[in-house]
Amino acid sequence: MSLSSAMNTAQAIFNNTGTQTSTVSKNMANSGNADYAKRTTIVSTTLFGAQVSTTVRAQNEVLMRQNLTAISQNSGQQSVLSALGDMRSVMGGTNYEMSPAKYLEALRNKIHEYATRPSDQVVGAGVISAAQDAVTALNTASSEIQRVRADADKQIEAQVDKLNNLLSEFKAANDMVTTETARGGDPNDALDRRDSLLKQISEIVGVSIVNRENNDVVLYTSDGTTLFETSPRKVTFQRNLFYSASTTGNAIYIDGVAVDAAKSANTTALGSLPALLQVRDDIAPTFQSQLDEIARGLITIFAENGGTIAGLFQNGTSTTVPAAGTLVPGLAASIVVAPNAIANPSKVRDGSVNGTTQNPDNNSSFSTLLDKYDQAFDSSMAFDATAGIDVQKTLITFSSNSLSWLESLRSSATAAGESKTALLSRSAEAYSNMTGVSLDEELSLMLDLEQSYKAATKLVSAIDEMLQALLNIAS
Repeated sequence: MSLSSAMNTAQAIFNNTGTQTSTVSKNMANSGNADYAKRTTIVSTTLFGAQVSTTVRAQNEVLMRQNLTAISQNSGQQSVLSALGDMRSVMGGTNYEMSPAKYLEALRNKIHEYATRPSDQVVGAGVISAAQDAVTALNTASSEIQRVRADADKQIEAQVDKLNNLLSEFKAANDMVTTETARGGDPNDALDRRDSLLKQISEIVGVSIVNRENNDVVLYTSDGTTLFETSPRKVTFQRNLFYSASTTGNAIYIDGVAVDAAKSANTTALGSLPALLQVRDDIAPTFQSQLDEIARGLITIFAENGGTIAGLFQNGTSTTVPAAGTLVPGLAASIVVAPNAIANPSKVRDGSVNGTTQNPDNNSSFSTLLDKYDQAFDSSMAFDATAGIDVQKTLITFSSNSLSWLESLRSSATAAGESKTALLSRSAEAYSNMTGVSLDEELSLMLDLEQSYKAATKLVSAIDEMLQALLNIAS
């Protein structure tokens, strides 16, 4: 080997080692960055010796897609689970202490007590107090369920705004990737940024990816709607500021196509948007219907004049008795204790709250109607099928089944949430193992590079000594 070729070799080692060290240092600096993919320098042999030809970014398309799907599934499930937790809190938490079912039991007990002592006005006043508690529970629960719907609408608005912003950022990152790829530059940082944005987009809506020339990509939603192709597609939504049982929420549109609400406790939602639609348009309205049916059952049980006019309970100022087995939307919010009953509790005993007295002699021991009301709590009645539970049950059983429906839904959602969280953890770990930085590996490589650098310095030192010897001979 000539001195010039030896010097070229040493120079190549220094160049290669510098590039490789820079790459390893960057890897180590980003070892805790989940959005960073490991870089590897590729050294190839040329006519001029070994040279770094390119820097490769670690990637695995299959694991990346699996990870994005897991992110979407988990995000959707957690959105549903969070809303169900809010709904359970409305009912008083774990023991459902504030549920209408609890207050119905208390009211029934007071009616039974009043039937045994119909002349006791203190007991009669207790019936009115229990009735007001039941009404308050229904009014409050209805209001809070509509708040859950309004909150879902607010979250949808925020998520839509966030998605539009992310898509704008995605365009900038994608343009950088395609530009750098086309001109033979380094698109790796832009690829990291684009993948990071994909993860954030996947939390909002499920995406599928189609790769094109120059690392360009097209994004579609999980149902096939175009989300991004060269430029972002517009995502639009109009929020409702107020919700009642009769309010229908507005649709979310992506590129003019409405997003479908998800289904089931183990939600089919990919991303938060379809899950929030499920909460707003399915879960909360179904529970609202159950509350409305409980309110209708109360009005029916205490109806007077042979069931033709409302008695102890009425719908606002109306004394009309709702039709059997037919849902009245929003009734739980508008049900009240009849003012006449509050003014004179004995009217409940006599059936004269709004109707014609059944105790014309004003007999203080009259208990016929009170016994009838007591027994009615154990009598089967028809409920509307849209409430999502049994259509023929006693009011007490129906109210208990409503809680069971909510708890079953929440329990199933919790189990599904645990499974999807575990799946996300495993998929993220598998993806990280393939593309993430291992400090042990990088440190080992750094030691190897150090040895290469030392070898180059020794070679340069040897060349220096040889040149010095030649100069000494020449002189």
